[in-house]
Amino acid sequence: MNQHPVLAALPFPNIDPVLLELGPLQIHWYGIGYVVGILFGWWYSRRLVSNKTLWNNKPAPIKPRDLDDFLTWAVIGIILGGRLGYVFFYDFAVFMQNPTSIFAVWNGGMSFHGGLIGTLLAMIGFARSRGISPFSLFDVITASVPIGILVVRITNFINGELYGKPSDLPWAIVFPGAGPEPRHPSQLYEAALEGLVMFFILRLVTHQWLKLRQPGFTAGIFVLWYALSRILVEFVRLPDAQLGYLAGEWLTMGMILSLPLALAGIWAIYTSANRR
Repeated sequence: MNQHPVLAALPFPNIDPVLLELGPLQIHWYGIGYVVGILFGWWYSRRLVSNKTLWNNKPAPIKPRDLDDFLTWAVIGIILGGRLGYVFFYDFAVFMQNPTSIFAVWNGGMSFHGGLIGTLLAMIGFARSRGISPFSLFDVITASVPIGILVVRITNFINGELYGKPSDLPWAIVFPGAGPEPRHPSQLYEAALEGLVMFFILRLVTHQWLKLRQPGFTAGIFVLWYALSRILVEFVRLPDAQLGYLAGEWLTMGMILSLPLALAGIWAIYTSANRR
């Protein structure tokens, strides 16, 4: 293995993962990231459904008060799905040895794919209870998600977790607890691709192409772009230690979970023209 000059690496910003301590209560940046993401998504989705221009100058099929009511469903879907997804996809054996640790979400350990499944089920259930189009709800919510992904990936960086393989690139970073070698800041790659870039892509889809009028198109773009971005970053991101590589030195669980997302995204885009 090539030796990487540590002095050439960028220093890791030693930010305390705990933002605030109030006696026994600790408020982590990681948890704040989820709160910021959820609140931004709620605010932004309300703006989308309040803008008649995006809906062919007609009232949106979803009302702002529907999104107010959906907020609780979304929180439950994200937290429950994200945590259970991590338990089942990434570390089932360890959690079964100590089942109470499943509830310790403040220690990290959330799966995006699990959170997506949980939120999807919440959206389907909520849409059916209100008699609204599930695909329109998918579009509005997914268009509002990328900033939340951006913030949470930055908190992964603050936690010094989910880092990448050794690298000699000028922006490589020596992460605490990851040995002396500079590594890819893969959390920031994901923050950029899955968060910032995706937000502007979906902004183009909703505000320039006006695809909210075509139910399922925006959601299809979201899951397809996320899947492709995640698969790309997985080539330089280290897999979870308890899983390792599933084949060779490249195939990871993140890639396997992202592949059906890509296919689902292509299907949603392709079928959206005939969906009402």
